[in-house]
Amino acid sequence: MRPKRVLVKLSGEALAGPAGNGLDGATLTALAADIAHASREGVEIGIVVGGGNFFRGVQGLTKGLDRTSADSIGMLGTVMNALALEHAIESAGAPARAMSAVPMPSLCESYARKRALDHLSNGKVVILGGGTGNPYFTTDTGAALRAAELDCSHLLKATQVDGVYSADPKKDPSATRYDTLTHEDAIKRDLKVMDTAAFALARDSGLTIVVFSIAEPGMLAAVLRGEGRATYVTP
Repeated sequence: MRPKRVLVKLSGEALAGPAGNGLDGATLTALAADIAHASREGVEIGIVVGGGNFFRGVQGLTKGLDRTSADSIGMLGTVMNALALEHAIESAGAPARAMSAVPMPSLCESYARKRALDHLSNGKVVILGGGTGNPYFTTDTGAALRAAELDCSHLLKATQVDGVYSADPKKDPSATRYDTLTHEDAIKRDLKVMDTAAFALARDSGLTIVVFSIAEPGMLAAVLRGEGRATYVTP
């Protein structure tokens, strides 16, 4: 594959490790090492990170919060993860810059497209927190948006399974794994690996989505070389 520039969507849960919430130091270090390794191979990498290891906006609705307030708290969780990833990636030997769609200049740089493109072209891994900066949008949709506006050719969805399945393979042993799909297929079959708005935006932007497992060390670099096991969702 060897694209020039990609956007990686990384869930907050991927940073939580065995505990399932918060940040796990060993997991964060391992993921940062994979990202730094891929960056050193010459690929420009942007990352949109979720915040589910700290707080999910939809869960806030059961705690007496309205959707806007709950999503705002979730956006703060994504910025926390972005700051943690920035430090971990730099500790792994690759330059990184956290940017937030929700301005908080005392903590990190505010997101601006031209500034992000400049960081990418200078070899920095750019970690994008704050979602889209608006409630009612998932970080999957935010990832598709950032991939499109930063001229990425591929959106890499890092999950806990090695591709897209017809059902959750952890719950349904008869689930079928797909090697390739179109965006239209994914939308019609209501496949849950990303939300419909993200698939639609990727389709309209001509983005190829690559769904792979982040659980195995080195998989990000392998997928970028076209060697890893993954599902390709194409326009």
